[in-house]
Amino acid sequence: MGQGRGFSAMFVLLSVLVLMSEMAHAATYVVGDKNGWNFNTNNWPNGKKFKAGDVLVFNYGPGAHDVTVVDANGYKSCDPSKASKKYSSGHDEITLASGTTYFICSFAGHCQQGMKIAINAA
Repeated sequence: MGQGRGFSAMFVLLSVLVLMSEMAHAATYVVGDKNGWNFNTNNWPNGKKFKAGDVLVFNYGPGAHDVTVVDANGYKSCDPSKASKKYSSGHDEITLASGTTYFICSFAGHCQQGMKIAINAA
């Protein structure tokens, strides 16, 4: 094995170890804590520091609510028309990407009653 190949292999190994280390430090958050994903959840993220790779767990009664990922306009207007993904299992685990992700319940009137959160992950 040439010196260049050994360096490349070492670089790949170190990169994998750094990535695994970052993933091991990911946190899991239950949205709404013991109340779950419910009305008036919009203030739940206050005071929390989220990172890319953290996992949000949405617990709710299937058929009573859903979790819909929307853009900033969909969040402000409570309009799921530009939704990128809808979850409805009642126990949805969503890994955060870097930046702001917007979640609403798309059931009529639920977002307006506080079933929406905006999460900014560093």
